[in-house]
Amino acid sequence: MKDCTQCGKCCIHYGGGDLAATPEEVEFWETFRPNISEYVANGRLWVDPNSGKVLDKCPWLEHDSTSEKYSCAIYYDRPEDCRHYPTSIDEMVRDECEMIEVKDLRNKNKAQKELDILMIESRPPLHGY
Repeated sequence: MKDCTQCGKCCIHYGGGDLAATPEEVEFWETFRPNISEYVANGRLWVDPNSGKVLDKCPWLEHDSTSEKYSCAIYYDRPEDCRHYPTSIDEMVRDECEMIEVKDLRNKNKAQKELDILMIESRPPLHGY
């Protein structure tokens, strides 16, 4: 498995209303990051604060056209859904994640263990490793 290439596919794929926020996250943002909480409606992310419509993409996704890399403007305060990604090899394949390599597809169980170890500080392990 490669390191993250900052391709942005995860954020682009899940940025259009596919994410939810926990009540604790919303409370934190309301208290400490009101600029983030403006884009939350009934626990749903990312909603335009003016129109009330779900945005096509995350408002915090930044694109550097020079390097063609993406970054997160709220990385340290991002939602748990974002922190936990990716959770499985199958999810990475479906989303065309650039971290995955051919060798990972040959032995998905081994690759899943590697992913769980890699993500241990970002999310609870999916398979109890």
